[in-house]
Amino acid sequence: MTLFHFGNCLALAYVPYMIVYKFSGLAEYGAFWKCVQAGGTYLFTQLCKMLILATFFPATEVSTGLDVVGEFMKSTVDFADLVGIYFVMSKIAGKGQLKFMVAGLGWATAELLVTRILPLWVGARGVEFDWKYIQMCFESNINLGHHMCLAMLVWLYSRNDLQKTYVPIVMTLLALSCYRPLIVEILIHAVGLGSWTLLAAKALFTTTVGVIGLQIFLTMTVQTSNNHY
Repeated sequence: MTLFHFGNCLALAYVPYMIVYKFSGLAEYGAFWKCVQAGGTYLFTQLCKMLILATFFPATEVSTGLDVVGEFMKSTVDFADLVGIYFVMSKIAGKGQLKFMVAGLGWATAELLVTRILPLWVGARGVEFDWKYIQMCFESNINLGHHMCLAMLVWLYSRNDLQKTYVPIVMTLLALSCYRPLIVEILIHAVGLGSWTLLAAKALFTTTVGVIGLQIFLTMTVQTSNNHY
Protein backbone atom coordinates (compact mmCIF):
# COMPACT_ATOMS: atom_id res chain seq x y z
CA MET A 1 0.00 0.00 0.00
CA THR A 2 2.81 2.40 0.84
CA LEU A 3 4.54 1.68 -2.47
CA PHE A 4 1.25 2.28 -4.29
CA HIS A 5 0.90 5.65 -2.53
CA PHE A 6 4.48 6.53 -3.47
CA GLY A 7 3.77 5.63 -7.10
CA ASN A 8 0.64 7.79 -7.12
CA CYS A 9 2.59 10.73 -5.74
CA LEU A 10 5.32 10.32 -8.35
CA ALA A 11 2.75 10.15 -11.14
CA LEU A 12 0.91 13.19 -9.84
CA ALA A 13 4.13 15.18 -9.56
CA TYR A 14 6.02 14.13 -12.69
CA VAL A 15 3.48 13.11 -15.33
CA PRO A 16 2.21 16.70 -15.94
CA TYR A 17 5.79 17.73 -16.77
CA MET A 18 6.02 14.91 -19.31
CA ILE A 19 2.66 15.87 -20.79
CA VAL A 20 3.75 19.51 -21.19
CA TYR A 21 6.97 18.45 -22.91
CA LYS A 22 5.16 15.99 -25.18
CA PHE A 23 2.20 18.08 -26.29
CA SER A 24 3.64 21.61 -26.21
CA GLY A 25 5.75 20.98 -29.30
CA LEU A 26 9.06 20.87 -27.45
CA ALA A 27 9.49 17.18 -28.29
CA GLU A 28 9.18 17.98 -32.00
CA TYR A 29 11.96 20.55 -31.73
CA GLY A 30 14.20 18.06 -29.90
CA ALA A 31 14.51 20.45 -26.98
CA PHE A 32 15.36 17.83 -24.37
CA TRP A 33 19.00 18.81 -23.97
CA LYS A 34 18.09 22.48 -23.96
CA CYS A 35 15.78 21.75 -21.02
CA VAL A 36 18.66 19.91 -19.33
CA GLN A 37 20.88 22.96 -19.83
CA ALA A 38 18.17 25.15 -18.34
CA GLY A 39 18.07 22.80 -15.34
CA GLY A 40 21.84 23.11 -14.97
CA THR A 41 21.54 26.89 -14.98
CA TYR A 42 18.89 26.56 -12.27
CA LEU A 43 21.31 24.61 -10.07
CA PHE A 44 24.08 27.17 -10.59
CA THR A 45 21.69 30.04 -9.85
CA GLN A 46 20.48 28.42 -6.64
CA LEU A 47 24.11 27.93 -5.54
CA CYS A 48 24.80 31.62 -6.12
CA LYS A 49 21.67 32.54 -4.16
CA MET A 50 22.74 30.33 -1.27
CA LEU A 51 26.15 32.01 -1.19
CA ILE A 52 24.56 35.47 -1.20
CA LEU A 53 22.13 34.54 1.57
CA ALA A 54 24.88 32.98 3.69
CA THR A 55 27.14 36.00 3.21
CA PHE A 56 24.77 38.93 3.56
CA PHE A 57 21.78 37.41 5.40
CA PRO A 58 23.15 34.93 7.95
CA ALA A 59 20.72 32.96 10.09
CA THR A 60 19.59 34.72 13.26
CA GLU A 61 17.76 33.69 16.39
CA VAL A 62 14.38 32.15 15.63
CA SER A 63 11.57 34.49 16.65
CA THR A 64 7.94 33.72 17.24
CA GLY A 65 6.71 36.36 14.78
CA LEU A 66 7.35 37.00 11.10
CA ASP A 67 10.51 38.91 10.24
CA VAL A 68 9.07 40.91 7.35
CA VAL A 69 12.28 42.84 6.63
CA GLY A 70 14.42 39.70 6.65
CA GLU A 71 11.99 37.76 4.45
CA PHE A 72 11.74 40.75 2.11
CA MET A 73 15.51 40.85 1.67
CA LYS A 74 15.64 37.09 1.13
CA SER A 75 12.88 37.26 -1.48
CA THR A 76 14.78 40.05 -3.21
CA VAL A 77 17.57 37.56 -3.89
CA ASP A 78 15.04 35.62 -6.00
CA PHE A 79 15.53 38.25 -8.70
CA ALA A 80 18.61 36.20 -9.55
CA ASP A 81 16.18 33.65 -11.00
CA LEU A 82 15.11 36.25 -13.55
CA VAL A 83 18.74 36.73 -14.59
CA GLY A 84 19.22 32.98 -14.87
CA ILE A 85 16.08 32.51 -16.96
CA TYR A 86 17.08 35.38 -19.23
CA PHE A 87 20.53 33.83 -19.69
CA VAL A 88 18.94 30.50 -20.68
CA MET A 89 16.67 32.14 -23.25
CA SER A 90 19.53 34.18 -24.70
CA LYS A 91 21.32 30.93 -25.56
CA ILE A 92 18.32 29.41 -27.39
CA ALA A 93 17.77 30.07 -31.06
CA GLY A 94 14.17 30.00 -32.18
CA LYS A 95 10.77 31.54 -31.65
CA GLY A 96 9.90 33.34 -28.45
CA GLN A 97 7.40 30.68 -27.44
CA LEU A 98 10.07 27.99 -27.73
CA LYS A 99 12.52 30.04 -25.66
CA PHE A 100 10.35 30.68 -22.64
CA MET A 101 8.80 27.22 -22.68
CA VAL A 102 12.23 25.56 -22.64
CA ALA A 103 13.46 27.88 -19.90
CA GLY A 104 10.31 27.50 -17.80
CA LEU A 105 10.04 23.74 -18.16
CA GLY A 106 13.75 23.13 -17.55
CA TRP A 107 13.73 25.45 -14.53
CA ALA A 108 10.63 23.83 -13.02
CA THR A 109 11.87 20.28 -13.66
CA ALA A 110 15.19 20.96 -11.96
CA GLU A 111 13.38 22.43 -8.96
CA LEU A 112 11.09 19.38 -8.86
CA LEU A 113 14.02 16.95 -8.86
CA VAL A 114 15.90 18.88 -6.18
CA THR A 115 13.05 19.65 -3.80
CA ARG A 116 10.53 16.84 -4.22
CA ILE A 117 12.11 13.48 -4.97
CA LEU A 118 13.78 13.00 -1.57
CA PRO A 119 10.77 14.04 0.58
CA LEU A 120 8.50 11.79 -1.49
CA TRP A 121 10.92 8.87 -1.30
CA VAL A 122 11.30 9.21 2.48
CA GLY A 123 7.80 10.29 3.44
CA ALA A 124 5.34 8.93 0.87
CA ARG A 125 6.54 5.37 1.53
CA GLY A 126 5.73 5.68 5.22
CA VAL A 127 3.31 3.39 6.99
CA GLU A 128 0.75 6.12 7.67
CA PHE A 129 -1.00 7.98 4.87
CA ASP A 130 -0.52 11.76 4.95
CA TRP A 131 -2.25 14.29 2.72
CA LYS A 132 0.76 16.62 2.81
CA TYR A 133 2.52 14.55 0.14
CA ILE A 134 -0.47 14.84 -2.17
CA GLN A 135 -0.44 18.58 -1.50
CA MET A 136 3.27 18.64 -2.27
CA CYS A 137 2.60 17.05 -5.66
CA PHE A 138 -0.19 19.50 -6.43
CA GLU A 139 2.14 22.34 -5.49
CA SER A 140 4.77 21.03 -7.90
CA ASN A 141 2.20 21.34 -10.70
CA ILE A 142 1.42 24.89 -9.61
CA ASN A 143 5.15 25.65 -9.62
CA LEU A 144 5.35 24.38 -13.19
CA GLY A 145 2.80 26.96 -14.24
CA HIS A 146 4.52 29.59 -12.11
CA HIS A 147 7.91 29.10 -13.76
CA MET A 148 6.40 28.99 -17.24
CA CYS A 149 4.65 32.30 -16.54
CA LEU A 150 7.84 33.75 -15.06
CA ALA A 151 9.84 32.81 -18.15
CA MET A 152 7.15 34.29 -20.40
CA LEU A 153 7.23 37.57 -18.46
CA VAL A 154 11.03 37.73 -18.64
CA TRP A 155 10.83 37.18 -22.39
CA LEU A 156 8.19 39.90 -22.74
CA TYR A 157 10.27 42.35 -20.73
CA SER A 158 13.34 41.65 -22.88
CA ARG A 159 11.47 42.48 -26.07
CA ASN A 160 12.25 45.84 -27.67
CA ASP A 161 8.85 45.97 -29.35
CA LEU A 162 6.86 45.63 -26.11
CA GLN A 163 4.45 48.57 -25.86
CA LYS A 164 5.34 51.06 -23.15
CA THR A 165 1.87 50.70 -21.64
CA TYR A 166 2.59 47.04 -20.92
CA VAL A 167 6.03 47.58 -19.36
CA PRO A 168 4.74 48.58 -15.87
CA ILE A 169 2.32 45.64 -15.89
CA VAL A 170 5.05 43.16 -16.78
CA MET A 171 7.41 44.64 -14.17
CA THR A 172 4.71 44.46 -11.51
CA LEU A 173 3.94 40.83 -12.33
CA LEU A 174 7.64 39.97 -12.20
CA ALA A 175 8.00 41.64 -8.81
CA LEU A 176 4.91 39.90 -7.43
CA SER A 177 6.21 36.56 -8.69
CA CYS A 178 9.58 37.06 -6.99
CA TYR A 179 7.97 38.15 -3.73
CA ARG A 180 5.43 35.34 -3.75
CA PRO A 181 7.12 33.51 -0.85
CA LEU A 182 6.89 36.67 1.27
CA ILE A 183 3.23 37.13 0.35
CA VAL A 184 2.58 33.51 1.31
CA GLU A 185 4.27 33.96 4.69
CA ILE A 186 2.23 37.09 5.38
CA LEU A 187 -0.99 35.27 4.51
CA ILE A 188 -0.07 32.37 6.79
CA HIS A 189 0.68 34.60 9.78
CA ALA A 190 -1.94 37.30 9.22
CA VAL A 191 -4.90 35.34 7.89
CA GLY A 192 -4.04 31.87 9.15
CA LEU A 193 -4.68 30.03 5.90
CA GLY A 194 -4.91 26.26 6.07
CA SER A 195 -2.83 23.99 3.88
CA TRP A 196 -5.54 23.39 1.25
CA THR A 197 -6.64 27.03 1.26
CA LEU A 198 -3.05 28.15 0.85
CA LEU A 199 -2.64 25.76 -2.06
CA ALA A 200 -5.74 27.20 -3.69
CA ALA A 201 -4.41 30.74 -3.11
CA LYS A 202 -1.13 29.83 -4.86
CA ALA A 203 -3.06 28.33 -7.77
CA LEU A 204 -5.23 31.46 -8.04
CA PHE A 205 -2.16 33.71 -7.94
CA THR A 206 -0.39 31.72 -10.65
CA THR A 207 -3.52 31.59 -12.81
CA THR A 208 -4.03 35.34 -12.53
CA VAL A 209 -0.43 36.14 -13.45
CA GLY A 210 -0.55 33.61 -16.28
CA VAL A 211 -3.78 34.95 -17.78
CA ILE A 212 -2.54 38.55 -17.75
CA GLY A 213 0.87 37.61 -19.14
CA LEU A 214 -0.69 35.39 -21.82
CA GLN A 215 -3.01 38.19 -22.89
CA ILE A 216 -0.04 40.54 -23.35
CA PHE A 217 1.86 37.82 -25.24
CA LEU A 218 -1.07 37.14 -27.60
CA THR A 219 -1.61 40.86 -28.19
CA MET A 220 2.05 41.35 -29.11
CA THR A 221 2.01 38.24 -31.31
CA VAL A 222 -0.97 39.55 -33.26
CA GLN A 223 0.67 42.94 -33.69
CA THR A 224 3.89 41.33 -34.91
CA SER A 225 1.94 39.22 -37.42
CA ASN A 226 0.11 42.29 -38.71
CA ASN A 227 3.38 44.15 -39.19
CA HIS A 228 4.59 41.45 -41.55
CA TYR A 229 1.73 42.15 -43.96
